[in-house]
Parts: sequence; structure tokens; C-alpha cells
Amino acid sequence: MHPTIVLIINFLMSLSLLIVLHELGHFIPARLFKIKVEKFYLFFDIKFSLFKKKIGETVYGIGWLPLGGYVKIAGMIDESMDKEQMALPPQPWEFRSKPAWQRLIVMLGGVIVNVLVGFIIYAGIIYSQGTPVAKGDDFKYGFGYSKTLENVGFEQGDQPLLINNDTLENALDLNKMLVFRDVETVTVLRNGQPVQINIPEDIGNRMFEDGIMGRPEFRYPFVIDSIAPGKLADSLGLKKGDDVIAAAGKPIEYQTDFTYAMNNDVVPGEPFILSIVSDGNQRDVELTLSESELAEGLGIYTNNLREFADFSTRNYSIGESLVAGVSRGYWTMHDYVAQFKYVFTKKGAGQLGGFGTIAKLYPDTFNWLEFWSTTALISFILAVMNILPIPALDGGHVMFLLYEIVTGRKPGDKFMERAQIIGILILLALMLYANGNDVYKWLFG
Repeated sequence: MHPTIVLIINFLMSLSLLIVLHELGHFIPARLFKIKVEKFYLFFDIKFSLFKKKIGETVYGIGWLPLGGYVKIAGMIDESMDKEQMALPPQPWEFRSKPAWQRLIVMLGGVIVNVLVGFIIYAGIIYSQGTPVAKGDDFKYGFGYSKTLENVGFEQGDQPLLINNDTLENALDLNKMLVFRDVETVTVLRNGQPVQINIPEDIGNRMFEDGIMGRPEFRYPFVIDSIAPGKLADSLGLKKGDDVIAAAGKPIEYQTDFTYAMNNDVVPGEPFILSIVSDGNQRDVELTLSESELAEGLGIYTNNLREFADFSTRNYSIGESLVAGVSRGYWTMHDYVAQFKYVFTKKGAGQLGGFGTIAKLYPDTFNWLEFWSTTALISFILAVMNILPIPALDGGHVMFLLYEIVTGRKPGDKFMERAQIIGILILLALMLYANGNDVYKWLFG
């Protein structure tokens, strides 16, 4: 099966599951409080439904537009904008007739379910797979660092051990923690001695602007394992076993040295020397690369030798996995919220993505571990997004209900209708912008 088809199947399966569970989070407390639920839909049924069946007083159905789902709760101002119903006298089985605390539980139900689902999935993954343990000194040659981190005080080959004096169990999480967490100090092992590095408050902004968001590269001796056909390295006659010993005057011993040289020492449009050893003979090649050619790379692949990194696995009991699942879920939501501050930058706004970006998070093979990991991540994202205090989202309704509980005054129906319309317009604008970014990236890269 084509990878794109597999990706779409994974995306729709996961999205459908999360939508149904989210809406059940609203449906179940509504029925417990004897509130009438008129519709329960997976996907939106604008004009027509793919399937629908009435059971009791509720119509259950599947719409054709896979942008979400909904439950239509009687006596509630929502995206259906059913003004006729709201113009009639309140009925005891309607949402608006119930106490504010009951309405609050109904509105929070979907978000609560999304959070619980994420916790449970993470706990299940941790119980079955354990968690990786790879401390800084488990990497024989340490890590390579970008110029941004060098300017902070890191040196090539540093082995990160502690963050804020707490053990860093997986050194591959270093960049993520610097970008999203409040890190004041990092203790590294340098030439066998511990060295503490003071981290500036704006490190996250610096790393985001410089595109340092992925996992740090651990170092291992640089030897070419393979060459991409048709790429520049192929045209230079490079082959497996060859060794690049210098680029733009920078000596190359580890593969991270090569990455560093290409990113910092090679200037687009200016010539530089690439020194190569092949079959014991050295040759120097003069190259001039454009910015796009630098971004594309030379087409050199090295063998990521795991013998230079000692990975182990920590296993958990059922009880321990539940605690670890909650902890991982909490930090997943924390990091997702923390990234909002980058959205309001020029670079962040350009990276905002829609359904295409979300779909690409899913594997393009039937890998159940990746599928469930991504499903848990999306469940937490849905929880965070839905609780935002924007009218038309659950968080908007919660905001007005909290106002009512605190002040004892219920916002008027006309106000709620206008707020709902404004919220829908905001969401439509955000959706158009995010999905427009996806289309632009697809067309122009």
C-alpha cells in the first residue's frame, strides 16, 4: 500500500477515535444530568450525512467533512446557532435550565477525556516498552553543538549530565528542555571533569530563531557509509569508506564537525575547499554552493554507529507506568503550551500548520507504537486547543460559565450569540491561515 494512503488511514483512524471520545466526554455528563442531546456526530454533516440513525431522542451520524465532530445539546448556544429553539421558553431538559456547575462539567467533559486518554495511552506504552535511558556519559564522544550553544558556553564533545542539578536521564532531550523548560544551569562532563554552564533566559528564543529544535547529534568518527545517487557527492566521485578530513579549513574528525562546518564556515556563493581521503590518497576539491544547495546537502550519509552510544531501557510496573504516563502527559502539554510564545513571532507564524501538518505527524507505515504515540500527542493537543478561552470552543463556554459562577450573573443570549459568531470567525481565520501555510509549503517548499 502506498505510504501516503497508509498515512491518511492512520490519520483518519486516530482522529475519528479522538473525536468520538471527546464528544462522549460532553455526551455522558449531559445525559447524567438529564439534558437532551439531539445529535452526536463524527465529522460535520453540512447539507447531508454519510450515515445517520435515531436512537431514542438522539440522532447518531457520520458527516462527510472530516474537520471535527459535535454533539448538539438542547438549549445551548453553539455552532448550530439554533435561534428558534433559544427564543422559546426554557425547558427543564435543556442545557440552559441546569445549574452552572452542571453546565461547567458538561463543557469540561471533552477536554478531561482527551487528557485521560493521553495519560492512559502513554502509561500503556511505557508499561509495554519502558523508557530509554541514555545519560550524557553513555555517549562515548559526547555531542556536537551549534554555534548558538557554543556562544552560551557549550563545547564540542560535552556530555550533559544535569539540568538544574537534576539528572538528565536521556541526553537526547537536551534541546527540547532548553527550548521549552525553565533551564538555569546545565552540568556537563568535559574532559572528565564536571563543568556547570549558566543558561541565559532567552536561550529558547535564540534556538527557535536558529532552527535548533530537534535532538542533539551525538558524535562518532566521520566515515562515509553511502552516497545519494545524483547528488553533489556522487558527481565528485565520493564512495563508501572515503573520509572527509576538512571543509572550509575546519578539520573533520566527527560527523558533527562536518555539519558544523557546512552550517558556519561555508558561505553561500563563496568558494571553499573540501579535503577528501580516498584509498589512502588526499585530494582537495574547490566548491561553490548556493544557499539552496547548502540546504539540500551534499548527499553524504554516515553510519550512525550505536557502538558509540550506550542505550538502555528502564522497565515499569503497572503502578509505576501510570505515574510515568501522567508525568509524560503533563510535560507534553507543558511543552505544547510553552511553544505558543514562538507562534507570535514572524518565523513562528510562518510555521503554523493545519491538517496537512498534523497528518504528517503520523507514520506512513502500519507501526502501532508510532500510531499510539502520535494519537496520545494529538489527544493532548486537542485538549489544550479546546480549552483556549475563545468563544465557540469549549474554553470559551467555560470562561463564561466561570464568570457566571463568580458573579452570579448569567451572560444574555444576545451576547452569547454575538460571542459565538466572533469565535467562529476567529477559528475560521486561523484555520484558513494554518491550512494556507500548508498549501504554500506544498507548492513552494
